[in-house]
Amino acid sequence: MNIKQALYLGVAVAALAAFVSVEPTKVRAQAASGAAAVKIDSDDIGGVVTGPNGPEAGVWVIAETVDLPTKFAKVVVTDDRGRYVIPDLPKANYIVWVRGYGLVDSPKVAGTPGKLLNLTATVAPTPAAAAEYYPGMYWYSMLKIPATSEFPGTGPKGNGIPPTIKNQGAWIDTIKNSCQSCHSIGSKGVRTLSPMLGQFKNSREAWERRLQSGQAMANMAVSIARIGPDKAVELYADWTDRIAAGELPTMKPTRPQGIERNVVISVWDWGTKGMYLHDAIASEKSTQRINANGPIYGSPEESSDLVPVLNPVTNTFTTIKHPYLDPETPSTKTNTAGPSVYWGDDPVWDSHTSIHNPMIDNQGRVWFTAKIRPDENPAYCKAGSDLPSAKVVPLNTSGRQLSMYDPKTEKWSLINTCFSTQHLNFAHDANYTLWTSPGGPQSGVVGWLNTKMYLETHDDVKSQGWTPIIVDTNGNGKRDEYVEANQPLDPAKDKRVMAGFYGVQPSPVDDTIWGQSMDVGFSRMDQPGYIVHLIPGSDPSQTALAELFLPPDEGYGSRGLDLTTDGVVWTVLSSGHMASFDRKKCKAEIKGPEAVTGKMCPEGWTLYKFPGPQFAGVTDKGSAEHSYYIWVDRLNTLGLGANVPIASTNGGESLTAIVDGKFVTLRVPYPLGFFSKNVDGRIDDPSAGWKGKGLWTTFGSRAPFHNEGGIQNSPKLYKVQMRPDPLAN
Repeated sequence: MNIKQALYLGVAVAALAAFVSVEPTKVRAQAASGAAAVKIDSDDIGGVVTGPNGPEAGVWVIAETVDLPTKFAKVVVTDDRGRYVIPDLPKANYIVWVRGYGLVDSPKVAGTPGKLLNLTATVAPTPAAAAEYYPGMYWYSMLKIPATSEFPGTGPKGNGIPPTIKNQGAWIDTIKNSCQSCHSIGSKGVRTLSPMLGQFKNSREAWERRLQSGQAMANMAVSIARIGPDKAVELYADWTDRIAAGELPTMKPTRPQGIERNVVISVWDWGTKGMYLHDAIASEKSTQRINANGPIYGSPEESSDLVPVLNPVTNTFTTIKHPYLDPETPSTKTNTAGPSVYWGDDPVWDSHTSIHNPMIDNQGRVWFTAKIRPDENPAYCKAGSDLPSAKVVPLNTSGRQLSMYDPKTEKWSLINTCFSTQHLNFAHDANYTLWTSPGGPQSGVVGWLNTKMYLETHDDVKSQGWTPIIVDTNGNGKRDEYVEANQPLDPAKDKRVMAGFYGVQPSPVDDTIWGQSMDVGFSRMDQPGYIVHLIPGSDPSQTALAELFLPPDEGYGSRGLDLTTDGVVWTVLSSGHMASFDRKKCKAEIKGPEAVTGKMCPEGWTLYKFPGPQFAGVTDKGSAEHSYYIWVDRLNTLGLGANVPIASTNGGESLTAIVDGKFVTLRVPYPLGFFSKNVDGRIDDPSAGWKGKGLWTTFGSRAPFHNEGGIQNSPKLYKVQMRPDPLAN
């Protein structure tokens, strides 16, 4: 008997057990009545979900199959009468079950498209059993944060917090943007300590061992050192001890309500052993019509040189190997690593290219931020070069460059940039300029590629440029000689700020560029995270000026940004907020000595506290929620409206939108531990209504094996759609 036969035999037994169980007559009658009202097509599965007290509203119904070339599932939510329809299923045999808050998973039963299938929900026998299905944020919020009175830290001989962590916000920013941004800390695999770690006197020692695990060991060590290893390990050990003793989250999540029940989520496996995916790209941003019905491309970052490709029409998964220029380019396989409880000593990551972020251009070509060589820059980047940008700011190293893949020719172009790259986006100018971010602020420059010139000449040296971030502190409206970032203001000069972008987005309303630099938790610099408005001018490396903006004191730690079609900036904050900034509301010109503070336009900001609990002991108005990035749905591709901001809220295991000033939370319940870093939209058929469009995202945790399914849990690709009602098919 093979695995598939065993799976379906088990389903058949579960289905028989569910059939012979005795239900109250009233509940059976309700189910029969509801099923009669559910209309399905030959490629749908539908019915009614009931529990002991009648129909179960706002619970998920999951149908999954292994019959297709890659594993596939579809998820919907029941309406207020417990009815559901899973639409447009590929022809296959499915197992179907119910998952929801207040429940444990129902028995998995066999289902076939074209047939009604009533399901019986299983009530959680205990609060602890119910809490196993809560999003990780609810568990993570139980972590006790040092009180505001403990900051600034007094060092290892004092309270264990380094003096460089000057306030509670910096501590929180670190545990979110240096820790939670890589993997879901509240997931089952993290909130519990595996016996496979070994035998220890206490959980503090177990945490010390845990932090030495795997190929991310060095990054974890740096992050924990930033907030004070003794203090941090003590607090994380206390957190897992309390959970092991039976303590539960103080707040319970609510079931999907209203339009949240209209969501349809399709899920494909894509990836290989040990792989994780950072991002996925489906189309070009301005029209979202390029690559219609075509393949989705992923970025495996530190885990592999293989670019995953998923064809959603045929449900097939393949890979494309990303090349690199220099055979001496190091691999993550050689990272300093401790043994893993999941993989032992096996270094499952093997990436030379560190492919971070992909974008599709207006011709369907795929551009990546990727490492193509060792860090040392060529001579044309350094002091003494004739390259115009190098004369302004010579660059000695870059950790990641650019590449382009043309699906029509199946050929790669490797673009040797002097500046480091992290994210990338195309402007709408005549040169179709590709603007990039370096990720961290250390280089203090913003780089770009003139793609028109590059595609005509393939001269990657002359086609690139970069500029430092210069603020008009002398107030004369133009860029002049400037003082460096570590020098005091000079009333006759401008001021440089070491604020290399993390998020980057050309404005849709003019030729300016918006960027966002990371706060102390990620940058590890004593500098806040700014929103930066870059005004390039006629010769950006010589003329670009920047305006800096900080949110009100309640908010901090911006990460990622996007813009609406009328130029309003949206970002997410590690303080637990989604925030908008409207430059048009600024009452004063952003220039003069005060401009370097970032505090000249508080009137431009609006903050929205994310749903969910706050950390234990934190009195600020934010939330324990963490969002990796934000994407503005300019074209109503999801179906919640045009210019709706959508945050990748991986703490809440959801995509979270703001519609008419109110949050809409689209929780992804399967597998538990959904972790998105960004989304992309595509319109495959504008005449097909909701079925012809949707958002795409990938399971972006560096450790998918922490979550439901363990080491068998391959990375997932998700398509998220909004239909007009929960029964639309």
